Amino acid sequence: MVHAPRAVSVDLCLLDLGADGTWQERRVRLHRARWGRWAGFIPGVRAGQVYGLRVHGPWEPTHGLWHNPDKLLLDPYARAVTGTLEVVPAVYGHQVDASLKGRGTMRDRRDNLGHVPLGVVVDDTFNGDPAQHPRIPWETTVVYEAHVRGLTQRLPGVPEQLRGTYAGLAHPETVAYLKDLGVTAVELLPIHAKVSEPALTTRGVSNYWGYNTLGFFAPEPSYATAAAQEAGPAAVLDEVKGMVSLLHEAGLEVILDVVYNHTCEGGLDGPLLSWRGLDGAGYYLHEGITHTAYLDVTGCGNSLDFRNPVVVRMALDSLRYWSQVVGVDGFRFDLAVTLGRRGERFKPDHPFLVALATDPELSRLKLIAEPWDVGPDGWRTGQFPAPLAEWNDQFRDAIRTFWIADAAAAVHGNSGNDLRDLATRLAGSADLFAHDPPPDGRGPVSAVNYVTAHDGFTLADLVAYDHKHNDANGEDNQDGSDHNISWNHGEEGLTEDPEILAHRRRTMRNVLGTLLLASGTPMLTAGDELGRTQHGNNNAYCLDDETVWVDWHLATWQEELLATTRHLLALRRQHPALRPGRFEVPDPVRPALAWYDEHGASMTVERWHDVHRRVLQMYRRPQQPAEGSDALMVINGAANPVRVTLTSAGADQFRLVWDSARDTPQGQPGSDACADAGTTVTMPELSMRVYLSC
Repeated sequence: MVHAPRAVSVDLCLLDLGADGTWQERRVRLHRARWGRWAGFIPGVRAGQVYGLRVHGPWEPTHGLWHNPDKLLLDPYARAVTGTLEVVPAVYGHQVDASLKGRGTMRDRRDNLGHVPLGVVVDDTFNGDPAQHPRIPWETTVVYEAHVRGLTQRLPGVPEQLRGTYAGLAHPETVAYLKDLGVTAVELLPIHAKVSEPALTTRGVSNYWGYNTLGFFAPEPSYATAAAQEAGPAAVLDEVKGMVSLLHEAGLEVILDVVYNHTCEGGLDGPLLSWRGLDGAGYYLHEGITHTAYLDVTGCGNSLDFRNPVVVRMALDSLRYWSQVVGVDGFRFDLAVTLGRRGERFKPDHPFLVALATDPELSRLKLIAEPWDVGPDGWRTGQFPAPLAEWNDQFRDAIRTFWIADAAAAVHGNSGNDLRDLATRLAGSADLFAHDPPPDGRGPVSAVNYVTAHDGFTLADLVAYDHKHNDANGEDNQDGSDHNISWNHGEEGLTEDPEILAHRRRTMRNVLGTLLLASGTPMLTAGDELGRTQHGNNNAYCLDDETVWVDWHLATWQEELLATTRHLLALRRQHPALRPGRFEVPDPVRPALAWYDEHGASMTVERWHDVHRRVLQMYRRPQQPAEGSDALMVINGAANPVRVTLTSAGADQFRLVWDSARDTPQGQPGSDACADAGTTVTMPELSMRVYLSC
């Protein structure tokens, strides 16, 4: 069944390779069903059958009608794809010249068969065990954002033929690393079938990140092993299912980054591959009441129109397929504001968001919104309804500001910001995620805290570059953000200066400490725990080489940073006080959260607003008294050592369990001894410590 409401007729085209290696096409006319759908039953069709669609109807681009039966279209619901997109004039519905520039909206009569990806019928029954789903509580979730290829392309211990593949991601070597690290969920950059934008193809690069979706139901074949690709689409799908199953066996959840906000067809001058040829007026968001221009709120040339029930149903059907058939545990929604727009306006009660909340299966998954797009009023952090969590960009900016921008200012004798925003983010961003009182508010775990992601500087580059260096992308360094809140610590890029290197590494430890021990759900970008660099490239979306692949050959300092990350995640896992699951009703007798200054005294209004104050003590109690130790985080953001009196308002004694001033977590001075509350200690400049009650 296919949706093409304004078509005159629709042909299902069954394709078989002839002896001469060319496609032999057999057309079957579908019959018109209700609600704009076309349907048919074809006896004898089996798994492995290659097919496409040809749509007959009016060619009126000014009215959003791009029907062109000379163009074989991909079924939007295809469970597998075969073939690649060749960027030649024949793949465009309208006439273009050799440089792919349009010549008006005249219909192109060339057949695109042989130049476009095709759908493949597969056996897509579920063959996993629902009981294997780890179902890890949000309170103990730690997300690890990774690229299927980039994570294992250079990983020693993974056989060469498995590197950079679904199978490589599930290899025991990879799984052991993830488990030892202490993460609980792998969030994969898009694995839906994709194509590269024509602009990238013509300059010899590709869309490595994968945010250019060709099919919302089909896995990307190029991430499968060569053996699976040769065996065909069914083997590719089996490899994806096998990856999910093996990660589940290890107790790891799988979250997919999904791109339902736009498609690979680009702007009105883009190729005609699927949706535009079926219902160009209905699938895409247009400006005003005409169809002469797209309303592009994604920055990708087009935006899917989530006012259309067909678009909403397609996205929901895709989510159910990947969760119920492939077996994944959750989704991160790219540019999720687009999915909640009714035209130009975002609505938290949009039917798509309501469907996520009310669907008995989808609502149980981990659902994460990227809470912005580039359209009008596109920043919506904290405004999505339960059960969605959200990427917390306010946390990202606050941590970068305190440890990097303000630290740079302090080193140069200038003042930065006061401590209010830092404290708000460390405590779970209640201003964004606690609009309703407990227990109805979404709680701190709805804040997916991060400092870096695939988009932007890596952690190592955040402390080594003041400016982006994106020349390798081929866009004259014009792409990528100029707002990085970064600091090179005195020298741009690579250096051998031991003092600069020591300061950079301490800053990385400070950032990791606040990220992994703050209230909320931490997200770690693959390779940050190793100090991975992209040499200042903050938008490496089109590079598929050593720039973006994780390098597992580690220097001593990288081994130490990895050990620090493992230690911090172990502290978080072992001590509930470091990972509260809800915002507490204020308790003046036994507060679960309290703040103190360097003298151990309670913070006052004046102290919170003092831009010269750079020391803060954060005291946490577990939300259940029997759950273990209290925790004290002491932060010194000053450019000089400071004498700090450990607060005596809580526990009687404290044990130091981590000090960012040291290169490794092992052998912390006095780590086995307990110090009395009220003891005065010297905190090195720009450092943090974590104590637990004895």
